[in-house]
Amino acid sequence: MFFKGLILASTSPYRRALLGRLGVPFECVAPETAEARIDEEPPEELVRRLARLKAEAVAARYPKAVVIGSDQVAVRGKEILGKPGTPERCRAQLAASSGRKLTFLTAVHIIDGAEHREESHVDGTVVTFRELAPAEIDRYIAADQPLDCAGGFKAESLGIGLFERIESEDPTGLTGLPLIWVCGALRRAGFSVP
Repeated sequence: MFFKGLILASTSPYRRALLGRLGVPFECVAPETAEARIDEEPPEELVRRLARLKAEAVAARYPKAVVIGSDQVAVRGKEILGKPGTPERCRAQLAASSGRKLTFLTAVHIIDGAEHREESHVDGTVVTFRELAPAEIDRYIAADQPLDCAGGFKAESLGIGLFERIESEDPTGLTGLPLIWVCGALRRAGFSVP
């Protein structure tokens, strides 16, 4: 097999750890793209566009590489939830999610520069929260510090205790990179996975 460099267009430690599980050497490069929503852009279009923009920004600098761009949003009803950033906003997000369902959309866009090929995918995961007491929310935030996570929790950590159920075709999609699809895309790009 002719070697192609693999680049993850992300600085996310969660995506880095997920892709690292595959045992394929890769580099991480910051995409340096704006991540703002355009007017009333639907959530699925938003994540698709941002994943594509991230991949394109890095592919422009590394035109022969295989570049993976990804983005994720959490949706509660019609509201798009971002990363809370502060304990107060995290507390408010989790309190508003108590007893409700959230849908997580994780988009991936892969550009194979050497072969002039692109493909994309959106993974959907539905999380059902159990009823959460204010003291539980406070304990959880103090213990897990999920301030940099869409929806205000880490499902791969203590956040799993906040749920009644998770419905998903690919559990890694909830963490930020749907590896089942990524594995297939990397095989199509010539990588040996596993």
